[in-house]
Amino acid sequence: MTTHPSTPAENEPRSDSHTDTDTGAGPAPRALTEPELSRLLGEQQFGVLASVRRTGHPHLTTVLYSWDAEERVVRVSSTADRLKPRQLRTDPHAALHVRGPDEFSFAVAEGEAEVSAPAAAPGDAVSRELLSLTPGFEDPAEEAAFLAQVVADRRVVIRIRVSRLYGTALDIPATE
Repeated sequence: MTTHPSTPAENEPRSDSHTDTDTGAGPAPRALTEPELSRLLGEQQFGVLASVRRTGHPHLTTVLYSWDAEERVVRVSSTADRLKPRQLRTDPHAALHVRGPDEFSFAVAEGEAEVSAPAAAPGDAVSRELLSLTPGFEDPAEEAAFLAQVVADRRVVIRIRVSRLYGTALDIPATE
């Protein structure tokens, strides 16, 4: 592969401060360990859920999610008729991309998704699982209203059984 002297090769690390006078060498991305990846997933609430369209193209949606490190399951609340559950029923391949504490780090959880049946009655297994995705309610009346609403909304739980975690960080020293 031929490269211009001031352009690093495709597999070389790049520095955002790259100029014609430097070598293009900067800190290389560091693969995050399994515990670091799990911690990052647990610390965040929002991620980008990718599913596969019938055309084979990815479909991306920002979602609020919950990570269960012990079970290695990502859970997302949706409604039965939305596009994401329909796509995942057709092709269960899914990935959740989560940004780290800075723009140079991320985690991805890949796996096969399953979509629950819609919540059918307040207090059924699906509505209780959806309740577990909330911070909880101090007032029993608010909890009852939530359980009734998930039934009215035909809410489902998307569960991604994570088979692969990966991600990187770019450890850049702080400048003063």
